[in-house]
Amino acid sequence: MALRHKYVLVVLFLYRLLWGFFLYRFVDSLVSPILARFPDDHPDPNALRLFLIEAQFRLLKTDIAHETLWLLAGLFLIRMAITPLVNAGLYYSFYHSDEAQGTRVLSGIRRRWKPVALLYALENVLLLLPAVWIAPMAKALFFADPSLQDWLRAMLPYLLAWAAWGFAVHLASQFMQFGAASGRGILQGLLRAFRVALPLCGVSLAIIGLGAAASLVVTTAALLWTGFFAVALHQGFQLVRSLIALWTSASQYELWKPESAG
Repeated sequence: MALRHKYVLVVLFLYRLLWGFFLYRFVDSLVSPILARFPDDHPDPNALRLFLIEAQFRLLKTDIAHETLWLLAGLFLIRMAITPLVNAGLYYSFYHSDEAQGTRVLSGIRRRWKPVALLYALENVLLLLPAVWIAPMAKALFFADPSLQDWLRAMLPYLLAWAAWGFAVHLASQFMQFGAASGRGILQGLLRAFRVALPLCGVSLAIIGLGAAASLVVTTAALLWTGFFAVALHQGFQLVRSLIALWTSASQYELWKPESAG
């Protein structure tokens, strides 16, 4: 199913490539000036402490970060607008893959983008919902505990629980989007997700594990051979990431497909 949508893979690769390029340039424009001012421990060992105090003052007492935060929010909203369109077209094409020789991604975007976009927005709201409780708690613990390691150790169970919640919400939303894109109903997709929960989690975690292993290999190689090679390697790896993402969606769809066929 994934290989049948080869041109979608190319589009995803170009999308990730351009996104990575602009994000790289954005981060570089922020980090390079900071590194140029980063102090040396010699001859004054207190220079780094003064640098951090100045940085904290500028971040908390001035509006220096406002432009950056607004730009990041804009990039996030653009990505949130594009992702459900891709999902609607791809899932619709999966459902109609047996009816035609080609793919029907563009038809799916035109016909099913509204319900898929609503589900995607609901998914993101549910993903961010625990932050309403975790963020104030993390702030209180951070100022109460002088040790950064102790703070991270105290926050780790909550972060793991948040990650598990996000994983479950994403899988449920994925199956609901399958139902919406196929026209068979959102509730049908949600019920199917509960029925095949174990194989769904197993397939998803297995492919995610393969992707994480590949990312680890690429990151290790980039650390060993820094410079232009590292940048080119990371950008070229976007093709593998796109293939893994497409493969994951196709595998999850195959678990939903028997219910749709019935």
